[in-house]
Amino acid sequence: MQITNISEAKASLSHLIKTVQETGEPVIIGKAGEPVAVLSAYKKDTSPRQLGGSWEGKVKISADFDEIDKEISDSFYNSSLFPDMS
Repeated sequence: MQITNISEAKASLSHLIKTVQETGEPVIIGKAGEPVAVLSAYKKDTSPRQLGGSWEGKVKISADFDEIDKEISDSFYNSSLFPDMS
């Protein structure tokens, strides 16, 4: 595992990234002799996406979900918003 300080990492970031990609070994970046960060290779998740989510099977939609309520419909369409056009 390679260890470098912040100023060296800043000056040679492209080289450090290439090294991490090729070797798979992380690079520790330090400040004043203390480790503060780790530069490591990104591992792409290749597993198939799970559909459904955490609410799957816990929520049920009623059979009349998309039916229009007559009282709400009347109060909307018979309001001053939609005056009688006849």
